[in-house]
Amino acid sequence: MTLEQLRIFVTVAEHEHLTRAAGMLHLTPSAVSSAVRVLEERYGATLFHRVGRRIELTDAAREFLPAARATLASAKAAELALSELGAGLRGSLTVQASQTIASYWVVPFLARYHDVHPAIDLRLEIGNTQSVAQAVLEGEADIGFIEGAIDEPALSSRVVAHDRLIVVVAPGHAWADGREIRAYDIATARWIMREAGSGTRSAFESALTARGVDAAALNVALVLPSNEAVRSAVRAGPYATVMSELVAGPDLQAGRLVRVGFDMPPRAFRLLRHKERYRTKASIMLEMAITQEGG
Repeated sequence: MTLEQLRIFVTVAEHEHLTRAAGMLHLTPSAVSSAVRVLEERYGATLFHRVGRRIELTDAAREFLPAARATLASAKAAELALSELGAGLRGSLTVQASQTIASYWVVPFLARYHDVHPAIDLRLEIGNTQSVAQAVLEGEADIGFIEGAIDEPALSSRVVAHDRLIVVVAPGHAWADGREIRAYDIATARWIMREAGSGTRSAFESALTARGVDAAALNVALVLPSNEAVRSAVRAGPYATVMSELVAGPDLQAGRLVRVGFDMPPRAFRLLRHKERYRTKASIMLEMAITQEGG
């Protein structure tokens, strides 16, 4: 079994589509299909069910997938360790961040880092708090940035900045008159929310629980997958939402949104890394830069 075969298997498994996987790998679909078939024939295991143009993972493939990912992550770590034996800081560094952090906080740090270390292939990928933590856990990202806390013993978590969530509405909303909103008022509104797994949603639900409000009782009109979609929906209708001050800032200044009188505690931006995976010089230097500038 080769690393290339493992890489092909993981990519096909993640996309459940040969043609899309081939595009991601810059290979032909026939080459990808052949590599999968060689694995299946050599080890006598069926990895995928072919259903028309689609493919589905078998139970054997689902069981094998975590080991394949771990092997690829270990190989990447070994490659990085060897590359650092030479002079100079080079290699690659993959950073994943939740939406608010990626769009409104971390990019200036990464730009300055690139100016100082131009030989590093620096990549930023965006997810939500859950998916970022999972990427760091599985070795798909060297460093992660999330909003709030995560309960995962294998990950090191360090606070690098703070943010504040606020409740906002459109100017025509009943709550836009500056009144203080009580906990019992929350259930009377129609809400636009981020998806489950979002740090913003998790922090809001925790804040409601602390005030004795059942988050499950909220009248949620729409669940949307991005900050931008949430902002657009709230500007257009009689809804309330919760978002970072960083996200709402431009709309507040322009008068397109109004901050509601409902105070929430600050939340932490956290840097994640795996406790046991090899730490490259590139990742250590980025951690140091973020800690010194962000803290």
